[in-house]
Amino acid sequence: MIHYVCKYTPVELFKGFGEECAVLEEMPENFEMSDQIAHANLCGFGKSVIQAVLEGKADELVMVNCCDSMRRVYDIVKNTGKCKFLYMLDLPHEDNECEKVKFARAIRRLKDAYAAYSGKDFNKEAFFHSFRKYEAQKKPYIGVMGVRVSGLMEQMIEENIRMDVENFTCTCGRKLAVVPEEMQNLDEDALFLAYADALLGQMPCFRMNNSTRRRALYLDPNLKGIIYHTIKFCDYYGFEYASIKKEIKVPLLKIETDFTSQSAGQLLTRIQAFSETVEGSENGNPGKEISEEAREKMKTGVYYTAGIDSGSTSTDVVILDQDGKIKSTMIIPTGGGAMMSAEKSLDLAVEKAGIQKEEIVRIVTTGYGRAYIDSGDDSVTEITCHAKGAHYLNPNVRTVIDIGGQDIKAISIDENGAVKNFLMNDKCAAGTGRFLEMMARTLGLSLEEMSTKGLEWKENVVISSMCTVFAESEVVSLVAQNKEVADIIHGLNVSVASKVGALAARLGKDNPGEYMMTGGVAKNQGIIQALEEKLGAKLYICDEAQLCGALGAALFAYEECKNELTD
Repeated sequence: MIHYVCKYTPVELFKGFGEECAVLEEMPENFEMSDQIAHANLCGFGKSVIQAVLEGKADELVMVNCCDSMRRVYDIVKNTGKCKFLYMLDLPHEDNECEKVKFARAIRRLKDAYAAYSGKDFNKEAFFHSFRKYEAQKKPYIGVMGVRVSGLMEQMIEENIRMDVENFTCTCGRKLAVVPEEMQNLDEDALFLAYADALLGQMPCFRMNNSTRRRALYLDPNLKGIIYHTIKFCDYYGFEYASIKKEIKVPLLKIETDFTSQSAGQLLTRIQAFSETVEGSENGNPGKEISEEAREKMKTGVYYTAGIDSGSTSTDVVILDQDGKIKSTMIIPTGGGAMMSAEKSLDLAVEKAGIQKEEIVRIVTTGYGRAYIDSGDDSVTEITCHAKGAHYLNPNVRTVIDIGGQDIKAISIDENGAVKNFLMNDKCAAGTGRFLEMMARTLGLSLEEMSTKGLEWKENVVISSMCTVFAESEVVSLVAQNKEVADIIHGLNVSVASKVGALAARLGKDNPGEYMMTGGVAKNQGIIQALEEKLGAKLYICDEAQLCGALGAALFAYEECKNELTD
C-alpha cells in the first residue's frame, strides 16, 4: 500500500503498477514518538506523518514538497530508515506551460524510481482505466475547506450535518479533467505532459502562487456554509481565511486543531452548533417525536418542560410552566458523572417546584455532558441554548459572552435570538472558570473573595501569560515580590478580559447591540468591570446568568410542545 499526502500526487500512476494508494491523514492521540525526533514547532500534520511511520503504519510513502514543513518531515522520515520506499515529488507552484513540462518530467522520474524499487513493469492499460469520471454537485451542501482534515474529523462533520458535505481540503476534491481514450493515442512524452496538465489543472490549493480560481469554491450558489480548518503552526490557510471571511455571505465556522484526536469534544460542540445555525435558518429545529402520553398531558393545560445544562463545573436545571414562565431552577456541582448529576439536579428542581416529575412532558439537554444524559428527549448545543436564553432575558442583546468552566464563547445573535456567528477559545483553560479557580487557590482565596478584592487595586500589575501553568508561576513570583493581592487579582482580571474581549469585539463590531455575560463567571465583579473597560460598553448581567444555557434548553422544549399543540 502506497500512502500519499497531497492531491497532486499521481496516484493513477501507481495503479499502472497494480498498486493501491491511501491517504495518510490519521489523527493520532498524541505525538509521543514524533516529539522525540521532531522540532516542537513543526506543524501537527507533519508530526502525524512521522508518528505514523514510526508506528509502522506507512512503509511506502510519497510526499510533495509543498512547504518547508513537508521538506523537514521528509528529512526526518528518511533518517528513521522506517520506509522501504520514500519519495519526495517536486511540485511546481505555477501551472504555466513551462512548469507543466517540468512536472511531467518529475512524474516520469517517480515512475522510474518506483519501477526500480518494485521490479514491476508499468501497465498503460491499468493506468488508463484508473481515471474516474465526476458529476458536478448540484445539491445544497456544506463545504469543508482550508488545510487537510482527517477521516475522523470528516466523519464527525458528516454525522452531524444534515446536508451533503463536500471536502475540498488537501487530498479531497481530487478531480482530473481527463479523457482516457484520447490519452491512449499519445506517445509517452505527450502522455505524461497531458497527465501533468490534468494534475495541475485541479482546483488549486492555497500553496499555489496563483490560487485565484479558488474563489469559485466560495461563490457556488449551492454552497450553504463553510467549515474552514487550519492547523496550529500552519499560517498559509490562516491567511486565506482572513481574506475570505469578509467576502462570503454564507455561515462560516473556523476550527483550528493540532491534528490530534484530543480536541474531538470541543470540535463536536462547534460542528453541532454550526449545524444548528445553518439548518435553523433553512429548516428550523426538527426536534424529536412527542409521545402520545405527553400529548394527553399537554391537552389538560397544566404541564411543564425542562432544560438540563450539563457543564464541566455545574449541572443546571430550569423548569418552565405551560405559559413559558420559570417555575423552578437548580444549580449543583457536576459530580463524577453527567447522568447522575443531571438526575439529581432535576429531582431537586422538581421538589423545589412542588410538582411531580411525571408532569414534565419534555426535556432538552445541553452542555458538554448532554450526550450522556438518557433522560433527555432532545439535545441542543450550549451555544444555541445560550443565545435562546439570552434573548428571552433581554431581547436587545446581540452579543453573548459565556465564560464557562472550561471554555469561552462569544455568540452573535439576531433579533429573534438565533445564532448568527460564534467564536470559541481553543482547547486551553486560559481565561476560563478553571483558570480563575486555580488562581484563587494559589492566592489562598475563595472565588467569592477574588470576585471583589481586585476592585480595590492601586498598582497596575501586568500578568503577561494567559497560560494557566505559566500564569500561576507569575502569581507566585509576584507574591514573593510582596505585591498586593488586590493588585495581582486586578492584573488577572485584565488578562482574562483581554482574551475574552478580543473574541467578543470581533463579533460585536458587525452586530451592534447590547452585550450580555452568562455563565458562573458573570458573578465576578472584577472580571465584569475589566471586560466593560475593554469593550467600551456595559454588560447586561442578570440573576439568571448562570442558568442561561439550561433556560435556552427549556425554551426549546417549551416551543416544541407549543408547536405540537398548534399543529
